[in-house]
Amino acid sequence: MEIPLLDLKAQYESIKNKVDEAIMRVVESQYFVLSEEVASLEKEVSAYCGAGRAAGVASGTDALILAMKALGIKEGDLVITTPFTFFATGEAISVLGARPVFADIDPKTYNLDPAKTEQVIKDMDIETRLKVKAILPVHLYGQCADIDAFIAIAKEYDIKIIEDCAQAIGATYKGKKTGTFGSAGAFSFFPSKNLGAFGDGGMVLSNDEKVIERIKELRVHGSRQMYIHEEIGYNSRLDSLQAAILRIKLNELDAWLDRRIVIAAKYDAAFGGLNFVTPYVAEKNKHTYHQYTIAYEERDALLRHLGKKGISSRVYYPVPLHLQPCYKNLGYSIGSFPSAEKAAEEVLSLPIYSELTDEKIEYIIQNVTDFVKS
Repeated sequence: MEIPLLDLKAQYESIKNKVDEAIMRVVESQYFVLSEEVASLEKEVSAYCGAGRAAGVASGTDALILAMKALGIKEGDLVITTPFTFFATGEAISVLGARPVFADIDPKTYNLDPAKTEQVIKDMDIETRLKVKAILPVHLYGQCADIDAFIAIAKEYDIKIIEDCAQAIGATYKGKKTGTFGSAGAFSFFPSKNLGAFGDGGMVLSNDEKVIERIKELRVHGSRQMYIHEEIGYNSRLDSLQAAILRIKLNELDAWLDRRIVIAAKYDAAFGGLNFVTPYVAEKNKHTYHQYTIAYEERDALLRHLGKKGISSRVYYPVPLHLQPCYKNLGYSIGSFPSAEKAAEEVLSLPIYSELTDEKIEYIIQNVTDFVKS
């Protein structure tokens, strides 16, 4: 049996007629960039998440860059974030000429640890501390970070919170959806995301209308009026085809997330007595399982075993940001963030998507269980 990590073909087949109609609607209109499709998606996503306004952009990475740019992050500023995330999180900070400052993760949730974040700030001298302009928590694997604690830190030190929600659309913290807690929330619509386009795409949400209006200028070369440029901007426009497809998928999202939660519960029940760590869900959170990620000391051997059985699995993420070659100049080394480094050595994500059949779930469970018990 062959089981991919994610089956986008099966997802497409389940909504094929609606998606095809949406694509043809755009083709027939011949409006391909920042059309009414994009404006409608912005309204629908902001309403779904409970945010004031939204701006569609070309990718999740651009969403981070433009959110920070709109909030005044600039060259020489410091932004505190997690070393255990996809590279784009740190990259977006660096692209603006700011410097990422890392703090270790909570080993249970894999999210940035608020206590360790505050300790990083406290350990700075006053001059350095004043350069810290934002905290960038990542809601990793589909679970919200401990956002109340970060809000308290942000108030204490007069800094902003920018949420990286690339993996967590629809996830909630105390009943409130991600992307609505900080000054801005950045989302990715990369095809593999729980709400994925047929290519790249992203969005920024904010309750601050000025932030969204600035992003809407920045995404079209810093222009409010055609051919008049108030500042140097970017070419970062969400195209109409992607918006039309995402509008169809948004209507299905809650059902897809509910199915992921059911599958995760099946995994949890089956793996409870085995010698590895299943995903921890904080009591205040609704985890949407962008990934179902276990931690196992014999991770690499399990990955190879599953591959031989036709089951795709993947390591998210094998090299923490502070150990990436391009960040050697930041002065970190092996041992700087033990929890992040341990996670990188042990985590493994198993297939989880709404189209995964019960037969395939049982096949995955059986093969994982057989290997671990042996």
